[in-house]
Amino acid sequence: MTRIRKEPNRYWSKEDKLKLINEVLNGKSSQEVARENDISGGLLRNWIIKYNNYGIESLENKKKPGNPLSKYSNKKNLTDIEKLQYENMKLRIENERLKKGYLVKGDGSVAVFKK
Repeated sequence: MTRIRKEPNRYWSKEDKLKLINEVLNGKSSQEVARENDISGGLLRNWIIKYNNYGIESLENKKKPGNPLSKYSNKKNLTDIEKLQYENMKLRIENERLKKGYLVKGDGSVAVFKK
């Protein structure tokens, strides 16, 4: 049976994950620890498998890539260097799109796949 969470996703630090893993490794069942901390058993088991195979470094959260253009497009007054970096980045993106066969019209917000 699936459960529906109304609150936003939780953030688990490396130390929090390690604490829960150590509880399981010290004799508690993974389902019991998962139930006490209100997480899914599968998530906890995945953490344990990663920890056993790759060590403590595998528990670190990975940084998700964001939109690189937002750094420049949200600013009103750009310096000359920032203007050049912004233009360079836009040209790189346009070049990659053209390599993949996209036709870009106008400012680049409309992309159509070329057959």
